[in-house]
Amino acid sequence: MKENNIETAVFAGGCFWCTEAVFQRLEGVHQVVSGYTGGTIKNPAYREITTGRTGHAEAIKIEYDPNLISYKELLEIFFATHDPTTLNSQGADHGTQYRSAIFYVDEKQQQIAEEVIGILEDESIFDNPIVTEIAALGAFYNAEEYHQDYYNQNSSQGYCQFVINPKLNKLNTTFKNKLKKEKQN
Repeated sequence: MKENNIETAVFAGGCFWCTEAVFQRLEGVHQVVSGYTGGTIKNPAYREITTGRTGHAEAIKIEYDPNLISYKELLEIFFATHDPTTLNSQGADHGTQYRSAIFYVDEKQQQIAEEVIGILEDESIFDNPIVTEIAALGAFYNAEEYHQDYYNQNSSQGYCQFVINPKLNKLNTTFKNKLKKEKQN
């Protein structure tokens, strides 16, 4: 989706608090919204998502400027900041709602996602095969307000300290040149 040179990317890589915190810090990213997609229930609530029976994944919708950061670069960061080889889990979070997935908005994004996965597998970047789902984006439902901007509002919370901080440390080290200038601390 393009609007005034703003494009949309949708990724699921475990808990959306983690992925949101990572992508908010990137130059060229205008907005990151936590939500649910990939399932069959209309207007799901978090309490339904946590059952794992809705088919939805915890996901983020990223609005970005492709002149400042490309879809391929977003994918590279996505694959570097979660484990795409674990089926339906990330760390201590288990269930289909925590699966690794790329929800493409057009055929170009689908092609780029398939190419990036092919390169990662050809280069044996991971010890195990990548199980990231690639699917067309259907309805995206915004998560409840208390899930939005979670890390920035709750960074001293235990989950943030032990699960999100290591991802941000990796981002700050590996992708320092991609960070917004005010977020490099």
